[in-house]
Amino acid sequence: MKAPLSWLREYVDLPAVTAHEIADRLTAAGLKLEAVTSYGYDVKNVVVGEVLAIEELQGFKKPIRHCQVEVGEAAPREIVCGATNFAVGDRVPVVLPGGVLPGGFEVGARKTYGRMSEGMICSERELGLSDEHAGIMVLAEGTPIGADVVELLGLRDDVIEMEITPDIGYALSIRGVAREAATAFDSAFLDPADVSPPAEAGPSYPASIADPTACDRFVLREVHGFDPSARSPLWMRTRLTRAGVRPVSLAVDVTNYVMLETGQPLHAFDAGKLTGEIVVRRAEPGETLETLDHVVRELHPEDILITDGSGAISMAGTMGGLHTEISDTSTDIVIEAAHFSASGIARESRRHNLVSEASKRFERGVDRELPLYASWRAAQLLAELGGGTIQPGVTHAEVEVEPVRISIPSGHPGRVAGVGYDRETVIRHLEQVGCTVVAGTVAPADELAAKLAVTGDDMLTVTPPSWRPDLTDPNDLAEEVIRLEGYENLPSILPAAPAGAGLSESQRLRRRVGRALAASGYVEVLAYPFVGERDFDNLQLPAGDARRRAVRLANPLSEDEPLMRTTLLPGLLKTLVRNVGRGFGDVALFETGLVYRPSQDAPATAPVLGVDRRPTEEELASIEAALPAQPLRVGAVLAGEFERSGWWGKGRAGTWADAVEAARTVAREAGVTLDVRADRHEPWHPGRCAALYAGDVLVGHAGELHPRVIEAYGLPARTSAMELELTRLESPSAGPVAAPAISAYPIATQDVALIVDAATPVAAVEAALCEGAGDLLESVRLFDVYTGAQAGEGRKSLAYSLRFRAPDRTLTAEEASAARDAAVALAGERTGAQLRGV
Repeated sequence: MKAPLSWLREYVDLPAVTAHEIADRLTAAGLKLEAVTSYGYDVKNVVVGEVLAIEELQGFKKPIRHCQVEVGEAAPREIVCGATNFAVGDRVPVVLPGGVLPGGFEVGARKTYGRMSEGMICSERELGLSDEHAGIMVLAEGTPIGADVVELLGLRDDVIEMEITPDIGYALSIRGVAREAATAFDSAFLDPADVSPPAEAGPSYPASIADPTACDRFVLREVHGFDPSARSPLWMRTRLTRAGVRPVSLAVDVTNYVMLETGQPLHAFDAGKLTGEIVVRRAEPGETLETLDHVVRELHPEDILITDGSGAISMAGTMGGLHTEISDTSTDIVIEAAHFSASGIARESRRHNLVSEASKRFERGVDRELPLYASWRAAQLLAELGGGTIQPGVTHAEVEVEPVRISIPSGHPGRVAGVGYDRETVIRHLEQVGCTVVAGTVAPADELAAKLAVTGDDMLTVTPPSWRPDLTDPNDLAEEVIRLEGYENLPSILPAAPAGAGLSESQRLRRRVGRALAASGYVEVLAYPFVGERDFDNLQLPAGDARRRAVRLANPLSEDEPLMRTTLLPGLLKTLVRNVGRGFGDVALFETGLVYRPSQDAPATAPVLGVDRRPTEEELASIEAALPAQPLRVGAVLAGEFERSGWWGKGRAGTWADAVEAARTVAREAGVTLDVRADRHEPWHPGRCAALYAGDVLVGHAGELHPRVIEAYGLPARTSAMELELTRLESPSAGPVAAPAISAYPIATQDVALIVDAATPVAAVEAALCEGAGDLLESVRLFDVYTGAQAGEGRKSLAYSLRFRAPDRTLTAEEASAARDAAVALAGERTGAQLRGV
């Protein structure tokens, strides 16, 4: 909503404050400021001139005139002009040399078309008054020569632009904004709808309401003898332009002007094109209408129409029909003002993708009492400016509507705000917004009063004004009191934290995992949880894979991704591709999030329950049964160099081993040791895939991705990934992580090199060493793998560093050697390992 300040000041007695100060007060009252735009402040040295003589210059491709213009100085000015719509004796605006037009356009004296031009004769657009630029602006006869045009035409103005939220539709008008400004400054307010229509002297054009759910008030007035050639006055065109509405013709401009002024949308019909009684009804099957934008629209049975004997003539509250529009020959006009169903207009507008200034107001709620007054205001303007005659009588079809009454305890706004407001303050603010407040309970006692056990004088019965259809319950009234008291006056008090509150162990684990992976060089990302069948194909998942069974959304954001993810990998891989495509070749990413795994016997859709009662236990169980399992997972992908190259030397490319190590990093934060076993599992490379176990429980996979997956997603070669189910790592009885015991005694290190078959898993050898070494073993680390000639054909050498330590004494060399020998013996027994060199 764009509100010119000069227009606001007509209806509210504002003090001498700037537009920005007014905007700040309106913002504090809840109207969101978009911008403050100033007009005319940069214009200077523009005066009224009289054309004394005109010489038509010949020999040019377009008409050129050399004019003598009197501007109130000693000698007339010579000005060259290309417009032809003015004559000798006309008064015109002239910018003199050194003058400035809107936008900082400076005008000087110069020679053009062989003549000297000492200034410029201006059009309305050049003065910033409207978009009219077909010719020079001709001023009224008798306008004083030499007068300052800026003051004469009121060029200087400020426009306050606000974003109007759906709950305050009344502010889509000068009336609504002026009312808020009057309240904000505690100033007098003059209601633009406070006009006095004559007593109803019978009906005007016949009309009726066929569907009371579509419309509850319909008003028609007639103006005859209208001059279709009459132009809208400059002040009206200027205000419409600055309010963001393009001037069209006097009849259309008047309806738009009254709509902006009062908030009541109007429509003008050519009375000569109407046939029979006008009826407001719903559309019939197969009905069509050609609207003013020359589009033939197929109407829906729920569309609200204005019809006559010929059928539909207007989509109510949205756009008029082409057949009955006002034209340049229209002399008899029927003005329509109505109160339509807000929800009906909203659905109609969205159904046809047709948003108009009228529909924006109707769907937010329009003052039901306005049609009689706004239609009279429009009729007066048409008669005054267009030379028409207002016909006696008015058609007023209406359906009785019970006014809203709200019972509210006087202390309710204070309880909502957490600040005490006395009873007089509550009543004063409610009356400021136009409510009628009566002490006691006149309306039926509501649930709020019963819950608070409030009766008698502590109760108020509030009747909201007709222009506030958004006020429907006690909390709406509380909001009005709080905003008028000032949101800035609400104290900022942090609630006291209850004892024992804090993060759960599950939340702590998730944070520890995130910090550990970030410290390891991974960057956290957050991907959308939506996938498509194509993602399952790209991951090379077989037809019967459980991960292909996914929850399908009823209203997906994209038809290409209608499913909820069953694995984190698609989002991670797409993010990696996007980063590589933008020039980041060395990438390591991770994500922690839920996946959605429906059971095979789950219902296809979840039941949709009503809101009129609490669901039964059986209904809750049916909803629970339709929900998929939602385990928490962590995934990681890496490509390019994991350890960067630099002046310190050559880097190292990320491999499947880094993906496995990322899984181990996650497991360590959960206090779990992973058992790593070779596996074949899509989408990993069959020879470079590890299954990750916590005890006997499979918790995830890691390794290098299959070449076909890399090709399908366009990933860098040798991309690796890991996915681990955090939910399976959590112990239901686990408490806070215990700090490890630290021995003060020295460590004993023993290195061993074992020869095993090349196919022997390293994890099996390591497990045997750990079990054989016993309780004295503190850690075991593989530090070398050798597959050369000295190891033998089909054999490999594994070099381990074993660290021994006792908690209560210093180990002897014999104890450390004995533990080492026991570990080697068990490894040889289980895997056939032999000490290298034996």
